[in-house]
Amino acid sequence: MPLPPPIVLTFAASDPSGGAGVQADIMTITGLGCYPASVLTAVTVQDTIGVEDFFVLDAEWIIDQARALLQDMPVQAFKVGMVGSVEIVAAITEIVSDYPDIPLVLDTVLGSGRGDLFANNQVIMAMREMLFPQATIITPNSIEARRIALEYEDDEETDGLSECANKLLQWGCGYVLIKGSHENTPKVVNTLYGPGGVLRSDAWERLPGSYHGSGCTLSSAMAALLAQGVSINDSVSEAQEYTWQTLKKGFRPGMGQYIPDRFFWMDDENLSKHDRPDGEDEA
Repeated sequence: MPLPPPIVLTFAASDPSGGAGVQADIMTITGLGCYPASVLTAVTVQDTIGVEDFFVLDAEWIIDQARALLQDMPVQAFKVGMVGSVEIVAAITEIVSDYPDIPLVLDTVLGSGRGDLFANNQVIMAMREMLFPQATIITPNSIEARRIALEYEDDEETDGLSECANKLLQWGCGYVLIKGSHENTPKVVNTLYGPGGVLRSDAWERLPGSYHGSGCTLSSAMAALLAQGVSINDSVSEAQEYTWQTLKKGFRPGMGQYIPDRFFWMDDENLSKHDRPDGEDEA
């Protein structure tokens, strides 16, 4: 029998529209040649326009789902999306702390693209104190980075992203990729920070329209690449390119946002890195 592909275990909420959440993770992980295993953290009521409601699962269900999978199959990477409660943060921390050698990508999902909130201040604090020290890399957008870094701080006037990244790193994560789609810049600039400062900065053409699930796509792509043994720097680079191409090929199945096409390569097998926009390695 052939060997299985690398396995990525994602902790995420269900999105019935398929644009984000565990559905997006599964498609992305599969699209990059890995096998997706999943632990459901919450059920949402949402469409491509926005989130109407969500129900968070009991923490024991999170532990039972994860233990059953981890006792059955070898996992090469973890990806954590929406957590929903302090208890779930603690449950995921309990699980992943038993596997310190497995890379963990933490997508700090604090709300939807429309602004529907998924995490209160207590959840943010729990993530900072428990999950950050377990994370290989966290992937907040600029709004999330400022909210996490400046919550409960006295220097709220200091909102520079470099300062925010330094604070996030001080809480124990290995690397921070701050996404710049919400910044007022001609191109979207994503910056990777490590203990020594800026490691790389990539600029991407801004595409027209609004997209649902771009953050889930990027973080899951990164987890899939790390599961295959790709370095952090190359995983960040290749995951960004993959995500940008899914957005470029995105489609609008409903009345709201566009959905990334995670299988764009099936329509254009000749697509290569030569099609990449400006922003190779700017740092």
